[in-house]
Amino acid sequence: MQTAFNAQKSAMDREPLPFIAKRISLIDDCIALLIKHQDEICEAIAQDFSARPKEVSLFADVAAAIGSLKYAKANIHKWTKVQNRPTTPRLLSFLGAKAQVRYQPKGIVGVISPWNFPIFLTFGPLGQILAAGNRVMIKPSEYTPHTSALIKRMIESKFAIEDIAVVTGDSSVGAEFAQLPFDHLLFTGGTAVGRHIMAAAAKNLVPVTLELGGKSPTIISKTANIRAAAKRIMAGKLLNAGQICLAPDYVFVPQEKLAELTSEIKIAVGEMFPKIIANQDYTAIVNERHFARLSAYIDEAKSKNAEIIEINPDDEDFSKQNGRKFPPTLIINPDEDLKVMQDEIFGPILPIKTYNNIGEVIGYVNAHERPLALYFFGEDESEQEQVINSTNSGGVTINDVLFHIAMEEMPFGGVGASGFGAYHGIEGFREFSHARSIYKQLKSDIGPLKTIRPPYGKAIMAYLKTQIKA
Repeated sequence: MQTAFNAQKSAMDREPLPFIAKRISLIDDCIALLIKHQDEICEAIAQDFSARPKEVSLFADVAAAIGSLKYAKANIHKWTKVQNRPTTPRLLSFLGAKAQVRYQPKGIVGVISPWNFPIFLTFGPLGQILAAGNRVMIKPSEYTPHTSALIKRMIESKFAIEDIAVVTGDSSVGAEFAQLPFDHLLFTGGTAVGRHIMAAAAKNLVPVTLELGGKSPTIISKTANIRAAAKRIMAGKLLNAGQICLAPDYVFVPQEKLAELTSEIKIAVGEMFPKIIANQDYTAIVNERHFARLSAYIDEAKSKNAEIIEINPDDEDFSKQNGRKFPPTLIINPDEDLKVMQDEIFGPILPIKTYNNIGEVIGYVNAHERPLALYFFGEDESEQEQVINSTNSGGVTINDVLFHIAMEEMPFGGVGASGFGAYHGIEGFREFSHARSIYKQLKSDIGPLKTIRPPYGKAIMAYLKTQIKA
């Protein structure tokens, strides 16, 4: 690990501003790796999850990462262009002074990527990181060992250690990785671990981007199309079996629409997954620990007499399965002291709460930590704007879920406990760049320049009077 860091540090010292052609070449090589190894990627992820559709791995990991890399490549010349700025006062510009901003590499960027989308959340950010001219060190998750080992083999087959390096290992290796004196550190994962990452980075004053997650609310308005909402919510919730930082964590629905919503959810799930255990399209829970955690949520809810609706279209016996398939499960109006209402769920469990007026919903959302996402379904634009303007979240999708992360032109990131900093698009390029201000002074000392130097006299007082006024 230290050897790789030292190699990148030496390379950065030798070549502090890599040519644009080299940056594009590195991005192209990343794309080529993903295309070449797409089948191995799908196999490795399926091994790690025990069951994950090839189609999900191809579109949510491989294609999504390629799209982000291609977008960075297509925009690199625009992003790296020197920006000329007006001088202050503008008179200096007319007389020949120049002010500009140049986006330069920060240096070595550390990337700690998660297990839920191990390829997309490793390779996706590389587009902006490499476009900015940085070197990269990657620590993929120990929860997906086959995929992490494959990432390491892929990177080492194509890149010099001084450009991109991969470090694998358990949480102790991750802790050591986070303590390296990077020039920037990107972490995607849970809030609890994010706090430790930030504390470790602070020792070296390393700036961090934290993409953490949280309990993302979904608000169904009285004006919403319930059938369409049910289909879209459950498609997003059951993608990767709910193991998504942006997954709808709980739903608010008008009291009078509850029965219709639960009925439409059952229909939507049945259409997508007529069977679950014997269905290759349904993703398993990543490991036994997370499966046990989800089971404990349901057990606790049952012990408190909560209304629980397990959606099991083919009436399968989940107690006799060999894998870790977890059925879609609704919890109706759960008590707030339940763990499922306190933790980020990260699985196919969906609490549903009823409400009478939108003010209740806004108050509830604002009484909790700021989420990574907020979803609103409805046709009343004034109510939509009321929700957006009265709450705070990392991002928002209207009349669907998850989709704002797919918009390369928009920044993606959290706020408060769901993280800070953003990547994707030009915001990502700037996140991993140093905006360097450069001012070029006039060749000659004109009057105003002379007046600000001692010995002071009437001229500077006359000038200050023009400045110190409303």
